[in-house]
Amino acid sequence: MDTECETDHTLTVGSGVPMSAYTATDAPNAAALAETAQAMTAPGSGILAADESNATMNSRLAKVGLDGTPEVRMAYRQTLLETPDLGDYISGVILFDETIRQTATTGTSFIQLVKDARIIPGIKVDTGAKPLSNSHHEKVTEGLDGLADRLKEYADMGARFAKWRAVINIGDGLPSAKALHVNAHALARYAALCQAAGIVPIVEPEVLMTGDHGIERAEEVTTAALRAVFDELAKQDVLFEGMVLKPNMVVPGDTAPDQASVEQVAGATLRVLYRTVPAAVAGIAFLSGGQSDDAATDHLQAMNAGRTHPWSLTFSYGRALIASALETWRGDAANAAAAQAVLHERAKANAAASAGRYKKESVPA
Repeated sequence: MDTECETDHTLTVGSGVPMSAYTATDAPNAAALAETAQAMTAPGSGILAADESNATMNSRLAKVGLDGTPEVRMAYRQTLLETPDLGDYISGVILFDETIRQTATTGTSFIQLVKDARIIPGIKVDTGAKPLSNSHHEKVTEGLDGLADRLKEYADMGARFAKWRAVINIGDGLPSAKALHVNAHALARYAALCQAAGIVPIVEPEVLMTGDHGIERAEEVTTAALRAVFDELAKQDVLFEGMVLKPNMVVPGDTAPDQASVEQVAGATLRVLYRTVPAAVAGIAFLSGGQSDDAATDHLQAMNAGRTHPWSLTFSYGRALIASALETWRGDAANAAAAQAVLHERAKANAAASAGRYKKESVPA
């Protein structure tokens, strides 16, 4: 037998270019990653994005007249995580580095609060979008340096999934091919490192709704962004069954003169997904991206009602779930139960929409 063939671990594709014989399904923890990803995106539940940076959380607290101190941030997030029966509708919660290390006033760690609620704990691991060199008003998300070590630490704490957000601007001549490529590459490197650490990656390429562009342009750019992302994920041998995609819905710019109907948004978003997302992906959990609470729920319902897709379509909302709760709470412990009731109802509504069963009258005004 040819001994060279016995030890050669490469394949060739049609052009004769060598390709590694390794496949993503050979990855360690493949079955566990797929199981977790499926549980995170199961119809009838969704993900709470409570991973705002300190600066973002402080700005939101300021809008209701509160100082953004560690104590206030902790009190607010404790109120959210102690919502009774939240696990009936929330499958996972994304925490910030500060939060995953905190302990509630009851003496229970925040990550244990999440587990006790029958919710999967996750963690935001990128360090934010920074200006992209030699580019005009574009950004690249950073945080790959030291990420492998940080992922091990988070896994040891109990985190079972992570999140990395890239931002893509639409504008005059934007996005550039460079911005699409560097952000897609960073997302893929992050995702590969997560899976090597036994952590499910949430891959979030957000095409921002800021601007006056129409829905057609939003569809075009979202298509390009997702194609770039999945090309890079494949090159990094990321296990699609063990990841969750967190895309934007395809909506017009927030200052566009012509806004789209619910049906138009649902149709454009589904076209993009069917043209770009492999069927092997475990699930898709949409970001709300600045939509109103009602719009985010209505669009999700329209995409699920009476339809069957290769992947579950659910939600990973931040503001669309908790903005109303914050308005209700306003730093007053006496308002905690009322704020929790608001979060519970918003979670219940979106969980119903993820299964195509949402009826608007089910949510109190």
